[in-house]
Amino acid sequence: MSEKKLLLTEDGSHTIYVPELNETYHSTHGAIQESAYVFIRQGLQFFLEKEQKKLVNVFEVGFGTGLNALLSALFATENEYFIQYKSIEAYPLEKSKIEQLNYINIIKGPHTKEIFDKIHTCSWGMWEAISPNFQLFKVNQKLQDYESSEYYDVCLYDAFAPSKQPEMWELNLMQKVYDGLKRNGVFVTYCAKGQLKRDLRTIGFQAETLTGPPGKKEMVRGIKI
Repeated sequence: MSEKKLLLTEDGSHTIYVPELNETYHSTHGAIQESAYVFIRQGLQFFLEKEQKKLVNVFEVGFGTGLNALLSALFATENEYFIQYKSIEAYPLEKSKIEQLNYINIIKGPHTKEIFDKIHTCSWGMWEAISPNFQLFKVNQKLQDYESSEYYDVCLYDAFAPSKQPEMWELNLMQKVYDGLKRNGVFVTYCAKGQLKRDLRTIGFQAETLTGPPGKKEMVRGIKI
């Protein structure tokens, strides 16, 4: 396999390029701004404000660079929420690439480096306290093989695009995500394909098209009703 490459995106933050897929982990228009808008603002924050809760259980598909986890942990600390965050990743990023990511240089704050380091050095397969407001459980497994009796409030779906990894967007996986969400739970993704929206509605989601992050016209959010 060709080596993954570090790329600078338009907001100055890094993403990872995967030659085999001709795909990047985050938007080339801005890695941090995409994650902050799609997964934090339109996913996590939307749910917490809608439900008026202080505790939230999150399931992320695609741990990747750990950017979504980092932003979620910082969001929890800054706003006095408590987040239990489980993230699944079949192919963890190698340590050498993680060490080159520049997120801690861009996201200023007294706890950013400490949280980012803990997110990446904590054990896989067990709950770890990353901060007083954020617990993380990393799963090294394919979503197709993953089984859990837990239920979640929010699903951050950050798999590679359907054109690059179609098996991650099949109806049976969307059903699996739906079944794992609590009633009024939120599914959010950067993807806005028509087939995805049709599948979400077929399963039972109330799916809506939202304005996308910079450089992308649309994104999708689903609510389990």
